[in-house]
Amino acid sequence: MVKRLLMLVKSIIVLAILTACSGEAEEAKSMEQIYKEEGVPVKIKEIKPQLFEKKHTYHAILTGIEETTVSAKLTDRVERVLVNIGDYVKKDQVLITFPTDNPSAQYQQAKVAFENAKASFDRIKNLYGTGGLSQQNYDNAKTQYEVARANYENVSRIVKVMAPMDGYVTKINVVESENVKHDDDLVTVSRTDKLKAKVWVSEKEIYEVKVGLPAIARWNGSLMQGKVVQVDMAINQNHQAFGAVLEFVNNGEGCHCGVTAQIDIITTQNPQAIVVNIKDILKGVDGDYVYVNIDGRAKRRAVVEEARQNLDVQLKDGLQAGDQLIVEGQLLLDEGSRIKIIE
Repeated sequence: MVKRLLMLVKSIIVLAILTACSGEAEEAKSMEQIYKEEGVPVKIKEIKPQLFEKKHTYHAILTGIEETTVSAKLTDRVERVLVNIGDYVKKDQVLITFPTDNPSAQYQQAKVAFENAKASFDRIKNLYGTGGLSQQNYDNAKTQYEVARANYENVSRIVKVMAPMDGYVTKINVVESENVKHDDDLVTVSRTDKLKAKVWVSEKEIYEVKVGLPAIARWNGSLMQGKVVQVDMAINQNHQAFGAVLEFVNNGEGCHCGVTAQIDIITTQNPQAIVVNIKDILKGVDGDYVYVNIDGRAKRRAVVEEARQNLDVQLKDGLQAGDQLIVEGQLLLDEGSRIKIIE
């Protein structure tokens, strides 16, 4: 009795499976017939030339095109800080002063020696002008004066820290009354009409990065145009990459030195490129291809890739402006398949 019951259950299951398979076959047959009669539903996109850019993105610190940090030449207390961050200074303008009575600076001695040498030289120069002294006496006095003046100027630069060039004060590392040591950094002066950055380019990308390529720096909503000005020919062992230096025009000088910006180096730029999405390209045994609409039929076109940026592919060959590229439903197509364009 049990055996008969099991056989009955098996028969019911087999019948159900056969019925389901028969239904699927009929449904498949009906879909195939619909596609044959009405066409495979697809969406198309008309090809239009567009801007294509291939770029490599990095992050780097922006600094002034010229930048110099002056340091303390003695160990002492800062007497006065005469500038603020953002001030524009001229070369040799005094930025910071130290006390002039520091014995190690010997400022007072150098000042007195210079004043005495100048007074002596002025007297001798007058006598020499009237013929009262020899050329040798005049030359000796002049030499002593110039040596004393040079010594005094050198000592003055120790107690009076001067700007090394024209530019903006971009960093001040000390405050008044602060004690500093010899060689401590004091003030940074930068030219900020242009900014520069150094990025590290991988071995995979270095063959595309060349001097003169355009670049863009982005920071806090600011966008600066620039270019690559230097590319190393040897790999840096610490970074395992090639160094590349870029310069950017700091329009309105709105970007600050020392910030980290996004740097895009544009390696390919074509304003009239033929561009398709990577999903629209199919792989075949004989190469890549797409389907286009020709009078309601799917026609296969071989395509050749030239460059790629994320999901966008610039084509070198295969499509032209005006072609109707099939962008949905292409997996159901064969060469010559009837198609039904849907919105």
